[in-house]
Amino acid sequence: MPDSTTFDRAASLAADPYRTLALLRHDAPVSPVTGPDGLRFWLVTRYTDVKAALGDPRLSLDRRSALPGQYRGMSLPPALDANLLNMDPPDHTRIRRLIGPAFSGRRVEQLRPSIQRIADELIDHIAPLGRADLVSSYAAPLPIAVICDLLGVPAVCRPDFRAWTDALTAPDPTQPERAKNAVAGLWRFFTELIAHKRRQGGDDLLTDLIAARDRDDRLTEDELTSLAFLILFAGYENTVHLIGNAVLALLDHPEQAALLREDPGLIHDMVEELLRYDGPAPLAIRRFPTEDVEIGGVHIPAGETVLLSLASANRDPAHFAAPETLNACRASGGHLALGHGIHYCLGAPLARLETAIALETVFRRLPGLALEGPRDKVRWRPSMRSRGLLSLNVVFGTGNATGRDTSAGTPLGEGENRVSR
Repeated sequence: MPDSTTFDRAASLAADPYRTLALLRHDAPVSPVTGPDGLRFWLVTRYTDVKAALGDPRLSLDRRSALPGQYRGMSLPPALDANLLNMDPPDHTRIRRLIGPAFSGRRVEQLRPSIQRIADELIDHIAPLGRADLVSSYAAPLPIAVICDLLGVPAVCRPDFRAWTDALTAPDPTQPERAKNAVAGLWRFFTELIAHKRRQGGDDLLTDLIAARDRDDRLTEDELTSLAFLILFAGYENTVHLIGNAVLALLDHPEQAALLREDPGLIHDMVEELLRYDGPAPLAIRRFPTEDVEIGGVHIPAGETVLLSLASANRDPAHFAAPETLNACRASGGHLALGHGIHYCLGAPLARLETAIALETVFRRLPGLALEGPRDKVRWRPSMRSRGLLSLNVVFGTGNATGRDTSAGTPLGEGENRVSR
């Protein structure tokens, strides 16, 4: 059995997560682990156990179900903490029902032209340069712009929001005040933004949520503020990591990138496989059993912390053939990168669409795209909770520096010459 200290530091997990998870999945699929904060949690690594646990109503997201001293996570004020990631039914059901239609596949598809416009404008800036950091210049600003447009966040506020979010998703232990200041900044930002929307309104999702609070009394004030925070925070963090990870994975597998260039209609299958292969969330949100439970034959007491490894489940050879191989033509599906059950990722359709457009655009418009520098110099964020790149320095030709695909507004996947699968 691997030494549990393998997981004592987030940096070690970020450096070589999949090899370590494979060892645990084989030798100790449900194991007690001491985290970097000195607290014990139970790590679940096999696909069948993770999927079953994701749908188990006895595993609560509400931190009030935790034993004293067991809660770990961001220290947020109530106005930011009353969100779907801390709720069980019936409150979770009520709020999910309220916001769900805004992220339906049909509604999200209507955003395609604006997402394509944003992607092209970002590429317009970097294409003539021949080199770029695709995280800072493309993968990060794209989802920020999309989700801020959806919520009606003024463009002038977006750099501050990105800095606050980065401070929370990759905290610097040598600067603890940085995360504290980010929380204060986020609370002030959303409080002032909601007050502004109340005065002036707008044609955006946040104005609709304010109406649900003020006219229909379907939200508390804290729920309104924290829901806006969650949509903006999650809509940025997960998608920027997904896009960055996906580009790197395709650069690591040029034969898969070649398939995509040959047949853009593969993009949907490619996004699903990239989610499975190296998704942005290695772990599901922490859960606390409301009663003693048994997972994978292991007894877990009520109130302790359970972490479900989505990354490990998605590379479980008992469910996926050759799971270490990136293969867009994979026959079997069922990855858990976006969760399962009632807490399935609300923004999944939007994340899929943004990633599909981002990948199709960058590989079409930046010919000869390649890493700048050795592969082992690529740096990951030092976090157990998110899987994302600090930077992705690339070089490319400038042959299509200004050209755009005039058909890019049509749905991907309608190409006439699909690769035989």
